[in-house]
Amino acid sequence: MELPLDYTTLRLIWWGLLGVLLIGFALTDGFDMGVGALLPFVAKTDEERRMVINTVGATWEGNQVWFIVGGAAIFAAWPQVYAVSFSGFYLAMFLVLAALILRPVSFKYRSKRPEARWRSMWDWGLFVGSFVPALVFGVAVGNVLMGAPFRLTSDLRSFYEGSLLGLFTPFTLICGLLSVSMLVLHGAAWLAIKGEQGPVLNRARAIGTGAGVLSLALFAIGGAMVAFGDMGFRITGVLDTAGASNPLRTAVEAAPGAWMDNYGRYPWMIIAPVLGFAGAAVGLLGMWRRSALLAFGGSSASAVGIISTVGLSMFPFILPSSIDAQSSLTVWNASSSHTTLFIMLIVTAVFMPVVLLYTAWVYKVLWGRSTMDALKTNPDLY
Repeated sequence: MELPLDYTTLRLIWWGLLGVLLIGFALTDGFDMGVGALLPFVAKTDEERRMVINTVGATWEGNQVWFIVGGAAIFAAWPQVYAVSFSGFYLAMFLVLAALILRPVSFKYRSKRPEARWRSMWDWGLFVGSFVPALVFGVAVGNVLMGAPFRLTSDLRSFYEGSLLGLFTPFTLICGLLSVSMLVLHGAAWLAIKGEQGPVLNRARAIGTGAGVLSLALFAIGGAMVAFGDMGFRITGVLDTAGASNPLRTAVEAAPGAWMDNYGRYPWMIIAPVLGFAGAAVGLLGMWRRSALLAFGGSSASAVGIISTVGLSMFPFILPSSIDAQSSLTVWNASSSHTTLFIMLIVTAVFMPVVLLYTAWVYKVLWGRSTMDALKTNPDLY
């Protein structure tokens, strides 16, 4: 049976959907992580910390679904990418999962006992459970840009030749710190929307301003290292966008500066880095003018721009190899079958609107500022 969408189009659609899922995770669970990373520094008393926690208390569990769906999408649409990344980056993934497990435990256990030491311990658990994933996700993106140390055999078995400590290089740490600063700005902007006016928000604005400036600086430094450094990959042979998924049939070479090629081919892509810079600047303006909507809109736009810059710069690569360029995985050579992608698209078209509508309804019902007075009267709060 001939499917209504050709293989090339389906591959492009799923590449775009993967980007949407990653951006959705950054925008929703991102402000949760930003608030968690800010918690020990913006809230000094137990009441202030409870107020901060409850700005995300009603929605943090639902926001984590984006992470799960993103992983499932990689598994279903790009199985070779899933196999290489989740096995090669196993220890880094374990570190992230350990932190993400600590976060819900901290949410649930924090107020079970009144002792200050007990609560402080779980507050720092929330910090670790937010800061570590934000850092490691950024480091992972840096490693993808540099290329992962894996190779494929003739029967497409993958062998990873890196180590956990090898993931942390000057460039990848810049990417990790950019991720943290981006999400701290986003978290500070969320507190401006959901938190009670007072000293907590004043501290959040001060730290958020610093995070915004750091985001601008690190994005510029990272961009310069990508443009003028020794990283980048390029397809050199004949490109078959509808061919069978076999990475070894694609001729690829390591080419310093090649991540800038797409901006010459498709000038419209410059919108992504411009949005990354402009969004952070607007977020800073919102912090200075005490405009919560301006700050949150800017931080959201910055996250969209920064993440889109990575995806558009690398296209069509998804996971290049630093030790065997021929093994690099791209949009065209590492996807699931034509039929699988089509069936998954139908399922997504049916259920994604339901998820988005339900999420919007939840935010509407649970909307409103978290206040310290509510802590005394609402037994459902953390």
